[in-house]
Amino acid sequence: MVNMQKVAVIGCGFVGATSAFSLIQSGLFSEMVLIDANHEKAVGEAMDLSHGSAYSTPVKIYAGSYDDIVDAGLIVITAGANQKPNETRLDLVKKNVSIFKSIIPEIKERNCEGILLIVSNPVDILTYVTLKLSGFPANRVIGSGTVLDTARLKHVLGEHLQVDSRNIHAYVIGEHGDSELAVWSGAQVAGIHINHFCELRGHFQHQEAMNRLYQEVRDSAYHIIERKGATYYGVAVAVKRIAEAIVKNEHAVLPISSLMQGEFGLSDLCLSIPTVVGNKGVEMVVDIYLDNEEKQKLLESAHALKQVLKSLDI
Repeated sequence: MVNMQKVAVIGCGFVGATSAFSLIQSGLFSEMVLIDANHEKAVGEAMDLSHGSAYSTPVKIYAGSYDDIVDAGLIVITAGANQKPNETRLDLVKKNVSIFKSIIPEIKERNCEGILLIVSNPVDILTYVTLKLSGFPANRVIGSGTVLDTARLKHVLGEHLQVDSRNIHAYVIGEHGDSELAVWSGAQVAGIHINHFCELRGHFQHQEAMNRLYQEVRDSAYHIIERKGATYYGVAVAVKRIAEAIVKNEHAVLPISSLMQGEFGLSDLCLSIPTVVGNKGVEMVVDIYLDNEEKQKLLESAHALKQVLKSLDI
């Protein structure tokens, strides 16, 4: 029986440990199991995370094995090689597909009924790989997608317009990577189209601003990695947000990565598109409005991912 208050985190590197901390702070879970190829690392992280329990919502935190994930309502996979300076997310693909070929069969063997949340990069490709290797129904295999990229876009727009980023409605879609695209045609602030709101704030060079802000969002991971070696806080908050939507059955619209089944004319690949998310995972991929240029860019992003998938032995 699935316990939606139990979460498993597979991979205890920077992203895994920070995501575990974020999930503990959420108050969503009463039990957390940490799994890592280096078991002692998982033991150490569990100890460290547990030592603050007197000042937070009680959570049973321990290092375990794949046998401990059978009843977990949510299984978060962050295991994999880290992105290095000057390395793209797609450069990671062969290394991390190999790692997933050792992890996913272990999950499949346990007949888990929880939802798999893939965070490792390249996330869209690894979500598809997980779907194929696990045999899970498509609604129960999701990737963190462009949830973080979307938060970054809202942040830079909030800075640009001097407005609370929570009042900005805009999405980054496509590949979580260099071919992602910002959907400017549907972007708005408090119901006002983004261009009109920009003009209300004294900004009139729309194309220049869109190009600059998009590049800042797209390249932000590279800039962070150059300065501190890895990114993990932002994605940990994104993981928490997705977990909230699942555990609380929010029916929230988030740009997660999931299997395309005819949306935008695309199929047999996982892509990051606004999606209704609840306690069953994917409820519906939202066929949002895109202008002609955005449609073309999305198709180009999908084509690039398809070419990589064709090169993989899965």
